[in-house]
Formats: sequence, C-alpha cells, structure tokens
Amino acid sequence: MLALRYAALLALAVWVGGLVALGGVTAPALFATLGAGGAAGRATAGAVFGEALQRFHLIGYACAAVILLSLLARAVLGPRPRRFAIRVAIAGLMLVATGVVAVVLAPRIARAQRAGELPSTLPATDERRAAFARMHRLSAGLELVPLAGGLALMFWELKD
Repeated sequence: MLALRYAALLALAVWVGGLVALGGVTAPALFATLGAGGAAGRATAGAVFGEALQRFHLIGYACAAVILLSLLARAVLGPRPRRFAIRVAIAGLMLVATGVVAVVLAPRIARAQRAGELPSTLPATDERRAAFARMHRLSAGLELVPLAGGLALMFWELKD
C-alpha cells in the first residue's frame, strides 16, 4: 500500500512541479530573453514553449495513469482511500483538461502562430488577434486544473 501511495505522490509532484516550472520559470524566461528580439523572437519563444508544453503533456498523461491506477489498486486491495470517488473525478478532470489543451487548443494556437502574420503584430482590433488571445487564456486557465487538482490530491494523500 505504501508503494502505491508513494507512486501517486511522486506522479503528483512531477506533474505539479513541472507545471510550476514551465509556467513560472520557463515561459517568462523564454519570452523575456527571446522576446527582446521583436516579433521574430516572440514567435521563436512561442514555438519553443509550445513544443516544451506538448512534450510535458505526455508526462502529464503518464502521471495521470499512475495516479488513477494507484487509486484503483488501493480500492481493490483495501482499504479504500478516503473520498475515493472525488479523487478519481479530480484525477480524471486533470487528465481531460490536459488533453483538451494538448489535442484541441495547442494545434490551433500553433496554426495561428504559423498563419503568416503573428498575432502580436496584428492591430488590437483584429479578430485574429482577439481569437488567439482567447485561445491562449483558455489554454492557460485549463493548465490550472491539473495544478489545483494535483495540490488537492497531494493534500489528501498526505492526510491518509
């Protein structure tokens, strides 16, 4: 049982820690450094960060699998984890949010960035710039789901 809990906590630490490192360190550093080079630098920063995030989503899927399998194995082997259904629902929601960003939003954002004119170079009133900003905000908001869910699951794991 201890090994299953350890695996789940390790997966949560990797997933949450990775999101914090990417969003709190990597993205600001890339955009500050490369973005200083103007529109081309911002485009490069966006492309690099987009690729890093896509690769990290694969890690998120693996972490979700470990978390869900750990919860299910603990439920079968007993005793069932407290708030089992809520924990499974949170882990599932974390997985779905990651999938929506990776499969739906990230490709759309990448297409908008490759469409010729960079969204940041378009006039503020241009619909393409507004659409890109909405997709970016939605993507960033959905990335908060695994972050918040992971913190909640860590709390419950530590309380057990």
